[in-house]
Amino acid sequence: MDFIQNLDFSILDWIQSHLRCGVLDWLLPKLTVLGNAGVFWIAAALVCLALRRFRKCGVTMANALIIGLLVGNITLKLLVARDRPCWISPLDTMLIATPKDYSFPSCHTLSGFAAAVPILRYHRKWGIAAVTLAAVIALSRLYLYVHFPSDVLVGCILGIAIALFSCRLTDRYLWKRLRKFGRRFRKAAKA
Repeated sequence: MDFIQNLDFSILDWIQSHLRCGVLDWLLPKLTVLGNAGVFWIAAALVCLALRRFRKCGVTMANALIIGLLVGNITLKLLVARDRPCWISPLDTMLIATPKDYSFPSCHTLSGFAAAVPILRYHRKWGIAAVTLAAVIALSRLYLYVHFPSDVLVGCILGIAIALFSCRLTDRYLWKRLRKFGRRFRKAAKA
């Protein structure tokens, strides 16, 4: 574990000494907010659910976000209980408020990829933009010194795995049942 943490700190220190600049100091705190509590991704899922053409994607995103919440925030963060880099070695000036929850995994990253991959799966053009945004938010967590690279890497892997599972779940089981339920509901409403 010391090897991984030392490697993590060497990457974070490199970022702090080579990439810090006024433009990124201004931009990345604003972009990282999009991942706070998964609000942007939840809103995107709700918009997809509201639009008939995107509804299947919305169902898949909602499933992935719920599974990600259970796996990342509720289970792994509490089981691993890893301190954040800014708790261990505080910077002189933090660009955002220091988070109060544990570091592993990065749930900004997990939720971003859990939501973006279904968009990529069902609507490629929008999905490329969504995956790009998820990646930028993930990298912002390193720049802002609130996650270790290994937190972000695991968050990315978990997010993609959960998204793929959710796509398969929706395609094989949920979508047909939800459409059948919808037809029955509309029939009953007309009667």
